[in-house]
Amino acid sequence: MTKRILVAIDGSDEAVEALRFAVAEWPDAAVTLLHVINPADSTTGAEGGFPGAVEQWYDSATKRGERILSNAADAVDADVDTRLEVGRPTATILDVATGEDDDDEPFDHVVLASQGRTGLSRVVLGSVAEGVVRRAEVPVTVVR
Repeated sequence: MTKRILVAIDGSDEAVEALRFAVAEWPDAAVTLLHVINPADSTTGAEGGFPGAVEQWYDSATKRGERILSNAADAVDADVDTRLEVGRPTATILDVATGEDDDDEPFDHVVLASQGRTGLSRVVLGSVAEGVVRRAEVPVTVVR
């Protein structure tokens, strides 16, 4: 029986649909929404370009992540927990799912959306969903 579900939320409509699916499929499970702030998304570069640039980017990314989580939580009629982490999305989702990042109890299931990229865009951009499916130690549901 699935008791704890981790749902990766990236701000897309597809991710909200994955959340809706998880809540409907496992109505008695505890659901945690996870948004990952990816430092690779910073356009300031490693040095930041000017004093305070990294902090400014991080503050902005944190506010955006909190807004994404809040909007997703509001999209379902269920109590959900939210979690905001910084790191590479695939590795962070896997670490949180297994409880390795903070010695928390592992999740029983991971749910995430697929953007449906194929061909060159998938090779260039990679696929978080594919990486999670390949390396997860718990069941994963990919919602398209």
